[in-house]
Amino acid sequence: MPTKDDTSGATTRRTPKPTPTSIGNHKLSASTLMMGYGFDPALSEGSLKPPVFLTSTFVFENAAAGKRFFEGVTGKRAGGPEGLVYSRFNGPNQEILEDRLAIWEDADDALAFSSGMSAIATLLLTFVQPGDVVVHSGPLYAATETLIAKILGRFGVSWLDFPAGATREEIDAVIAAAKAKGRVSLIYLESPANPTNVLVDVEAVAASRNAAFGANDLPPIAIDNTFLGPLWAKPLAQGADLSIYSLTKYAGGHSDLVAGGLVGKQKLIDQVRMMRNTIGTICDPNTAWMLLRSLETLELRMDRAGESAAKICAFLRDHPKVDSVVYLGFLEEGSRQADIYNRHCTGAGSTFSLYLKGGEKEAFAFLDALVIANLAVSLGGTETLASAPAAMTHLSVPDERKQALGITDNLVRISIGVEDADDLIADFENALRAV
Repeated sequence: MPTKDDTSGATTRRTPKPTPTSIGNHKLSASTLMMGYGFDPALSEGSLKPPVFLTSTFVFENAAAGKRFFEGVTGKRAGGPEGLVYSRFNGPNQEILEDRLAIWEDADDALAFSSGMSAIATLLLTFVQPGDVVVHSGPLYAATETLIAKILGRFGVSWLDFPAGATREEIDAVIAAAKAKGRVSLIYLESPANPTNVLVDVEAVAASRNAAFGANDLPPIAIDNTFLGPLWAKPLAQGADLSIYSLTKYAGGHSDLVAGGLVGKQKLIDQVRMMRNTIGTICDPNTAWMLLRSLETLELRMDRAGESAAKICAFLRDHPKVDSVVYLGFLEEGSRQADIYNRHCTGAGSTFSLYLKGGEKEAFAFLDALVIANLAVSLGGTETLASAPAAMTHLSVPDERKQALGITDNLVRISIGVEDADDLIADFENALRAV
C-alpha cells in the first residue's frame, strides 16, 4: 500500500517487511538468509517465493511521485531513486537478488548484470577515463585482458600488470611505474588467476595502494572473486573495495543462465549503478529469479564439489601420466602461496589446473575420452566440466604471454561438479589411458 510523503505530496510504494537477520544475540548465516531475505510475501499475494515480475515499466501513484523518482535518479535530490519506474534501472527480482548477494561478503550493497563481462565492462567505464593507466594482476580471464588492452586501448588507456603471486615489493614497483605513466584509475585483480590457479595477496595490494596514493585519490581495488567466492574467499575483508562475480558460475550453478554481480562499498556501487542505468547492463527479471533459486543451495553445492575435488586431485597427483596438479589444497607448507591461502581463503575450491605429460595432442586425447565430465568451457556448475585453455578460452592471448603465465598446451582446466567422486575418478582414470 502506498504511503503519503508529507514533504512533497508524493506517494511512495510500501517497503517490504524487514527480514530478521538474528534471533536474540544469534546472527543468522548467509545460507539461512537466502531462503527469504528481502522478500515480503504480503506484497505478492502471500506467495512463498517471489513471482517473476515481467514488466518493462512501473506505474506511478501520481505525477509528484514520478518527479521525485527522477530527481533521485538524476542526482538532483540526495538519496537516489525511490521505488520502481523502468526495468533498465531496477525491478523487484533484481532488488531482492542484490540484497542477498551483498550478504555473503557483508558488503554495503550489490548490483546485478546481464553477464560477468557486462559487470566488468560497466565497472571499467565507470572509473577509467581516456589516457588513464589500469594496474592489474596477471593472468586475467582472456576477455577481461582483451577489454583492458585492446578495447580501452583504443581510447588511450594503458596498463601495467604484476604476476598473481607478486610480493609487496613487486607490487610497489609496478604501481610506481604506472603512476609515472599517468593517472592510475583502477587496480583490478583476479584471484585465483584464470586458469593457473595462482592467488593474489589482496592485503599486500591494499597496503601498496594506500602507501602510494593520498586519501583523496585512492584508485578503487576491484577483484574477480568468481573462482572461490563467496563461500571460500571474501576479499572485501582483506582490503578490496569491490568484488566481482560471473554469477553464471557457482552462484547460478546449473549451467542454465548468464549473469554478473558486483558487491562492495556504497559510494562506489552508487557510481557503477549510474553507469548501469545509462548503458542498460542490468540482468533480466527471469534470470534474477533463477539466481534466487540457485542461491538457496549455493553452500550445499560448493561444499559437495569442494570435497569431491580434494579426493579427485589426490588421485590425479600420483598418476604417472600427470605432470602436476595446481590445486590450492596442495600448496607447499611455508610457501608464499600457502601464506596467502591461509590468510585469505577458507577452502581450496573445486576448479583446478591439470598439467599432463606431453602437449596439445595428449590434452586433446584426454578430453576426447571423457565420459561423465563434459568438454565445455565455464565452471562452477552441477556437472563436471573440462577444457583446454590454451586452445580455447585463452586462444586469443599472444603465445609469448601464454608461456610466461603458464597457459601451456598440456594444461587442462577442470571444474568438479556434484557427481559421485568415485565415478569421476573412474572417468579420469579411463581418459588417462588414452593419453
